[in-house]
Amino acid sequence: QVQLVESGGGLVQPGGSLRLSCAASGISFSSYAMGWYRQAPGKQRELVAAVTSGGSTSYIDSVKGRFTISRDNAENTVYLQMNSLKPEDTAVYYCNARRGLLVFWGQGTQVTVSS
Repeated sequence: QVQLVESGGGLVQPGGSLRLSCAASGISFSSYAMGWYRQAPGKQRELVAAVTSGGSTSYIDSVKGRFTISRDNAENTVYLQMNSLKPEDTAVYYCNARRGLLVFWGQGTQVTVSS
């Protein structure tokens, strides 16, 4: 049984920081590309950051320089460090694991940036 469990979301003021975690079980974690997606109300889900099985990272333009994705294969966990948060970062953030046609999703964690 595959599980991706996100944690670390919450309410933060503009300019603040949060660190999201996604703990994976039931998969050979190191062989999967991992990603963080987000979905704001009324908008499509978008890929925010990704890290390949080899450790290469990519980001959407709006978070470059503010967010950092990393993975710990020993702990089967992927992280998203979010700094200098803006109200437009408010969304439900989802963890994603992908290997070929195999795709798994977490349940999501809410991030709200507001004063």
